[in-house]
Amino acid sequence: MLRAYVLIALWQARPGLGGYDVADAVTFCFVTQAFIGPMQLFGGGLSLPERIRSGDVALDLVRPVSLQLWTLAEDVGRAAYLFVVRGLPPMLLGAAVFGIVVPADPGRWAAFLAGFAIAVVISFGWRYLIALSVCWLLDDRGVAVLSMVLTTFFSGMLVPLNLFPGWFGDLVNALPWAAMVQLPADLYLGKAPVPETLAVQVFWAVVLLGLGALGTRAVRHKVVIQGG
Repeated sequence: MLRAYVLIALWQARPGLGGYDVADAVTFCFVTQAFIGPMQLFGGGLSLPERIRSGDVALDLVRPVSLQLWTLAEDVGRAAYLFVVRGLPPMLLGAAVFGIVVPADPGRWAAFLAGFAIAVVISFGWRYLIALSVCWLLDDRGVAVLSMVLTTFFSGMLVPLNLFPGWFGDLVNALPWAAMVQLPADLYLGKAPVPETLAVQVFWAVVLLGLGALGTRAVRHKVVIQGG
């Protein structure tokens, strides 16, 4: 609620800032708040780092299923649960206290749900890479803190990325963190072109999952080399 009041004050002082009005800014606040749990925007959510430290990952690697896909399936289930118990209550609170924009067009709902689902996969792809880093760094706390800072600042969780000017604004909107928060939120608000936005999200999902597959292969090779 404090974040909502800050955004209200900002948009009352600067109407139309970033292409939003006050109602859009408040809606952005509570929609993005609903993303925190499902997408684990502050990091974590995967048991893989602990399994790597304990050596249990060796058992995971001999199972007749991809480690990456197995972990993704677990994470999607977690995201679906947290969307209900952690995501919807803030949106309902925002609707009750401030009033928020609710899309009336079924097409916008479809675009938002597609963007949200892809954003969950992008979030997983990024956190999976952070988790794999334990194989080389032995402790993921430092890189996890760095990840949290990058995700918080460049995703749109602090303020909408539309506020950043010029080339810097274009850059941050093209990064994978924006595809986790800013882009699906803009799809909800109807502020983003649907085909181009979904294409950017799909691009980052493919890139991060591809890097995760390469990382998994490297982990398997490392375990074999070490005699695991």
